[in-house]
Amino acid sequence: MEEKLANPAPLGLMGFGMTTVLLNIHNAGIFPVGTIILAMGICYGGLAQIIAGIMEFKKGNTFGFTAFISYGLFWWTLVFILVFKNLPGNAEAFMAWYLFFWGLFTFFMWFGTFGKNRAIQFVFLSLTILFWLLAVRDWTGNAGGIGAIAGWEGIICGLSAIYVAMAEVLNEVHGRVVLPLGEIGKK
Repeated sequence: MEEKLANPAPLGLMGFGMTTVLLNIHNAGIFPVGTIILAMGICYGGLAQIIAGIMEFKKGNTFGFTAFISYGLFWWTLVFILVFKNLPGNAEAFMAWYLFFWGLFTFFMWFGTFGKNRAIQFVFLSLTILFWLLAVRDWTGNAGGIGAIAGWEGIICGLSAIYVAMAEVLNEVHGRVVLPLGEIGKK
Protein backbone atom coordinates (compact mmCIF):
# COMPACT_ATOMS: atom_id res chain seq x y z
CA MET A 1 0.00 0.00 0.00
CA GLU A 2 1.51 3.31 -1.12
CA GLU A 3 1.47 6.24 1.28
CA LYS A 4 0.45 9.55 -0.37
CA LEU A 5 2.00 12.58 1.27
CA ALA A 6 0.87 16.17 0.94
CA ASN A 7 3.14 18.66 -0.78
CA PRO A 8 4.84 20.54 2.10
CA ALA A 9 6.35 23.23 -0.15
CA PRO A 10 3.37 25.62 -0.02
CA LEU A 11 3.50 25.64 3.79
CA GLY A 12 7.21 26.41 3.79
CA LEU A 13 6.90 29.00 1.04
CA MET A 14 4.03 30.77 2.82
CA GLY A 15 5.98 30.81 6.08
CA PHE A 16 8.95 32.27 4.25
CA GLY A 17 6.94 34.64 2.05
CA MET A 18 4.66 36.23 4.64
CA THR A 19 7.46 36.68 7.17
CA THR A 20 9.77 38.12 4.52
CA VAL A 21 7.16 40.65 3.40
CA LEU A 22 6.53 41.79 6.97
CA LEU A 23 10.23 42.15 7.84
CA ASN A 24 10.91 44.03 4.62
CA ILE A 25 8.07 46.45 5.22
CA HIS A 26 10.24 47.37 8.19
CA ASN A 27 13.43 47.43 6.07
CA ALA A 28 11.69 49.76 3.60
CA GLY A 29 11.17 52.17 6.49
CA ILE A 30 7.39 51.83 6.79
CA PHE A 31 7.23 50.66 10.44
CA PRO A 32 9.60 49.50 13.19
CA VAL A 33 10.37 45.90 14.10
CA GLY A 34 7.89 44.72 16.71
CA THR A 35 6.32 41.69 18.28
CA ILE A 36 4.38 40.79 15.13
CA ILE A 37 7.53 40.39 13.03
CA LEU A 38 9.37 38.54 15.80
CA ALA A 39 6.44 36.17 16.40
CA MET A 40 6.15 35.49 12.67
CA GLY A 41 9.89 34.81 12.57
CA ILE A 42 9.65 32.22 15.33
CA CYS A 43 6.36 30.58 14.44
CA TYR A 44 5.55 30.87 10.75
CA GLY A 45 8.86 31.80 9.17
CA GLY A 46 10.74 29.45 11.49
CA LEU A 47 8.62 26.58 12.72
CA ALA A 48 6.42 26.16 9.62
CA GLN A 49 9.50 25.95 7.38
CA ILE A 50 11.15 23.43 9.69
CA ILE A 51 7.99 21.29 9.61
CA ALA A 52 7.94 21.57 5.80
CA GLY A 53 11.61 20.58 5.69
CA ILE A 54 10.99 17.49 7.81
CA MET A 55 8.17 16.53 5.46
CA GLU A 56 10.46 17.06 2.44
CA PHE A 57 12.98 14.73 4.11
CA LYS A 58 10.30 12.04 4.34
CA LYS A 59 9.59 12.53 0.62
CA GLY A 60 13.29 12.15 -0.21
CA ASN A 61 13.63 15.74 -1.47
CA THR A 62 17.15 16.83 -0.45
CA PHE A 63 16.73 20.32 -1.96
CA GLY A 64 13.43 21.00 -0.15
CA PHE A 65 14.75 19.51 3.09
CA THR A 66 17.91 21.64 3.01
CA ALA A 67 16.12 24.83 1.97
CA PHE A 68 13.22 24.72 4.42
CA ILE A 69 15.20 23.56 7.46
CA SER A 70 17.95 26.11 6.75
CA TYR A 71 15.64 29.08 6.21
CA GLY A 72 13.47 28.08 9.17
CA LEU A 73 16.57 28.16 11.33
CA PHE A 74 17.60 31.44 9.68
CA TRP A 75 14.41 33.00 11.04
CA TRP A 76 15.07 31.62 14.52
CA THR A 77 18.65 32.90 14.56
CA LEU A 78 17.58 36.30 13.23
CA VAL A 79 14.94 36.66 15.95
CA PHE A 80 17.49 35.72 18.61
CA ILE A 81 19.94 38.28 17.19
CA LEU A 82 17.27 41.00 17.15
CA VAL A 83 16.04 40.21 20.66
CA PHE A 84 19.39 39.77 22.39
CA LYS A 85 21.47 42.29 20.34
CA ASN A 86 24.67 41.07 21.92
CA LEU A 87 27.06 41.35 18.98
CA PRO A 88 30.75 41.96 19.67
CA GLY A 89 32.64 45.02 18.43
CA ASN A 90 31.23 46.52 15.25
CA ALA A 91 27.76 44.97 15.35
CA GLU A 92 26.76 46.18 11.88
CA ALA A 93 29.81 44.65 10.20
CA PHE A 94 29.25 41.37 12.05
CA MET A 95 25.61 41.36 10.93
CA ALA A 96 26.75 42.11 7.37
CA TRP A 97 28.89 38.96 7.36
CA TYR A 98 25.94 36.95 8.71
CA LEU A 99 23.75 38.24 5.86
CA PHE A 100 26.51 37.81 3.28
CA PHE A 101 26.90 34.12 4.10
CA TRP A 102 23.13 33.58 3.95
CA GLY A 103 23.30 35.21 0.51
CA LEU A 104 26.12 32.89 -0.50
CA PHE A 105 24.15 29.85 0.67
CA THR A 106 21.10 31.11 -1.23
CA PHE A 107 23.17 31.74 -4.36
CA PHE A 108 24.27 28.08 -4.38
CA MET A 109 20.71 26.95 -3.65
CA TRP A 110 19.59 29.04 -6.65
CA PHE A 111 21.66 26.72 -8.86
CA GLY A 112 19.57 23.89 -7.39
CA THR A 113 16.46 25.51 -8.88
CA PHE A 114 17.74 25.08 -12.44
CA GLY A 115 15.42 22.58 -14.07
CA LYS A 116 12.58 23.64 -11.77
CA ASN A 117 10.02 26.30 -12.68
CA ARG A 118 10.89 29.93 -13.40
CA ALA A 119 8.88 31.21 -10.43
CA ILE A 120 10.96 29.31 -7.85
CA GLN A 121 14.12 30.40 -9.66
CA PHE A 122 12.96 34.00 -9.21
CA VAL A 123 12.34 33.45 -5.48
CA PHE A 124 15.89 32.19 -4.90
CA LEU A 125 17.57 34.78 -7.13
CA SER A 126 15.68 37.66 -5.54
CA LEU A 127 16.48 36.27 -2.07
CA THR A 128 20.18 36.16 -2.96
CA ILE A 129 20.00 39.80 -4.03
CA LEU A 130 18.10 40.70 -0.84
CA PHE A 131 20.68 39.13 1.46
CA TRP A 132 23.54 40.85 -0.34
CA LEU A 133 21.77 44.23 -0.37
CA LEU A 134 21.19 43.91 3.37
CA ALA A 135 24.86 42.99 3.87
CA VAL A 136 25.94 46.08 1.92
CA ARG A 137 23.50 48.16 4.00
CA ASP A 138 25.17 46.97 7.19
CA TRP A 139 28.72 47.33 5.87
CA THR A 140 28.04 50.90 4.73
CA GLY A 141 25.54 51.97 7.42
CA ASN A 142 23.20 53.17 4.67
CA ALA A 143 19.84 52.14 6.16
CA GLY A 144 17.89 54.93 4.47
CA GLY A 145 19.20 54.33 0.95
CA ILE A 146 20.41 50.78 0.35
CA GLY A 147 18.34 49.52 3.30
CA ALA A 148 15.14 50.96 1.84
CA ILE A 149 15.93 49.55 -1.60
CA ALA A 150 16.57 46.17 0.03
CA GLY A 151 13.23 46.47 1.82
CA TRP A 152 11.28 47.00 -1.38
CA GLU A 153 13.22 44.23 -3.12
CA GLY A 154 12.47 41.97 -0.13
CA ILE A 155 8.76 42.70 -0.40
CA ILE A 156 8.89 41.57 -4.04
CA CYS A 157 10.84 38.45 -3.03
CA GLY A 158 8.34 37.56 -0.30
CA LEU A 159 5.35 38.18 -2.56
CA SER A 160 6.91 35.92 -5.19
CA ALA A 161 7.16 33.10 -2.62
CA ILE A 162 3.51 33.63 -1.65
CA TYR A 163 2.57 33.44 -5.34
CA VAL A 164 4.46 30.15 -5.79
CA ALA A 165 2.83 28.69 -2.67
CA MET A 166 -0.67 29.64 -3.78
CA ALA A 167 -0.01 28.46 -7.34
CA GLU A 168 1.03 25.04 -6.04
CA VAL A 169 -2.07 24.79 -3.82
CA LEU A 170 -4.59 26.04 -6.38
CA ASN A 171 -3.09 24.11 -9.30
CA GLU A 172 -3.23 20.89 -7.27
CA VAL A 173 -6.74 21.52 -5.94
CA HIS A 174 -8.14 22.25 -9.40
CA GLY A 175 -6.07 19.68 -11.28
CA ARG A 176 -5.00 22.26 -13.85
CA VAL A 177 -2.88 25.38 -14.15
CA VAL A 178 -4.73 28.19 -12.41
CA LEU A 179 -1.62 30.25 -11.65
CA PRO A 180 1.30 29.57 -14.02
CA LEU A 181 4.73 28.88 -12.59
CA GLY A 182 6.73 29.01 -15.81
CA GLU A 183 7.32 25.30 -16.07
CA ILE A 184 10.51 24.54 -17.95
CA GLY A 185 10.01 22.53 -21.13
CA LYS A 186 6.21 22.90 -20.97
CA LYS A 187 3.96 25.22 -22.87
